Amino acid sequence: MSPLICREQPPADLLIRRAHVLDPRAGIDAPHDVLVRQGTIAEIAPPGSLGTPDDAELVDGEGKHLFPAFVDPHVHLRTPGQEHKEDLDTGTRAAAAGGYCMVVAMPNTDPVVDSGPILRALRDAAAREARIPVGFMPCITQGMRGEHLTEMAELRELGALGFTDDGKPVTNAQMLRLALQYQRMIGGVLALHEEDPALSAGGSMHEGTVSAVLGITGIPSISESTMIARDALIAEYEGGRIHIQHVSAEESVRAIADAKARGVRITGEASPHHLTLTDEAVHGLDTRTKMNPPLRAEEDRKAVVDGLRDGTLDCIATDHAPHARDEKEVPFEQAPFGTTGLETAFAAVYTDLVVPGVLPLGLVLERMTSGAEILGLDVPRIERGRRADLTLVDLGEAWVVGEAGYESRSDNCVFAGRSLTGRVLMTVAAGAVAYRQRAFSVVGS
Repeated sequence: MSPLICREQPPADLLIRRAHVLDPRAGIDAPHDVLVRQGTIAEIAPPGSLGTPDDAELVDGEGKHLFPAFVDPHVHLRTPGQEHKEDLDTGTRAAAAGGYCMVVAMPNTDPVVDSGPILRALRDAAAREARIPVGFMPCITQGMRGEHLTEMAELRELGALGFTDDGKPVTNAQMLRLALQYQRMIGGVLALHEEDPALSAGGSMHEGTVSAVLGITGIPSISESTMIARDALIAEYEGGRIHIQHVSAEESVRAIADAKARGVRITGEASPHHLTLTDEAVHGLDTRTKMNPPLRAEEDRKAVVDGLRDGTLDCIATDHAPHARDEKEVPFEQAPFGTTGLETAFAAVYTDLVVPGVLPLGLVLERMTSGAEILGLDVPRIERGRRADLTLVDLGEAWVVGEAGYESRSDNCVFAGRSLTGRVLMTVAAGAVAYRQRAFSVVGS
């Protein structure tokens, strides 16, 4: 059973002419014509050398960049039960608008995804509604209560990519140990939200100077890092695989680096907001800046960037967390945690880290696709004979986040109102055109 699923769409027949093709894994960094036939990359040729087949669309890529489409191993699509925030259609539409060709949905829905019938129903819904391939990670524990394991073997047979209680940590060390024993037998990965509730309870933002000035209860960085260190030791003992979600703190990066040096099977992800923003953004008490883990201090942000650069952190994941507007339009301490991010991820990282020369573009592209490798999926590549998973981007286009609305149902984006550079114009996912920017004409001459 394929772990990824989406609705059937007509395969693309496209000639993307004179785009600058950049795929670090395929070793391509030059202008090319790229011909897609029936959803498969048929030719990669010198710019302007390919004639347009009669039944193919011509896309003028001159001055644009063509990348492997992105992969997000950590999104919240809010189905089932919270469709007023997001659903499979709007969430995957937002993903396609951000250049993504596959995403993996978390299970903290209503009801939570902790049984075979719920997972089957969710996959059936994705087959009707999802615009790009979507995979699912059911819960580690029943009801996300941390008391009893789910039927992990059954869920794995039904297509589970891994297991997570995302939104809640697995605080019981014995429960995590048992889960790792099962994971080692059945495959997949345990994706862990790392937080010690005894340390973070009541907190609404990072514990530091800004929280003291604002008089808001803070969440110390050790609430994350101490759990990572513990769980890395348990994974080392059991020989299991763990993936650390949304790493935010300097001590956490160190804990992952130490574990990797010991040979622990551990990977980690960084989110665009933790890579580019700090708790200074919370001064205005805009609830869009409230997320868990919180925006931390500048030294933490730099450590996360360094970890992404040196490979301590393996991928970029958005933790796309949509909420209804009325849920966020409350006092800061009362607002739910979370920001959307699928539509802004590439542009935010490109604007704040690539343009200033902090990170090379090729490395960012690798980190925005390597989530597939962590999950045991094919990593998108621009190679002849491969399924077309492509995104066409104008690196020179500046745009204001939210000015033209969002493809997502929710607008609680931490980058709202900011001018970012780098606009996704078109996305091909699983061989089908999944998104076209409204102002972008796909017909060239």
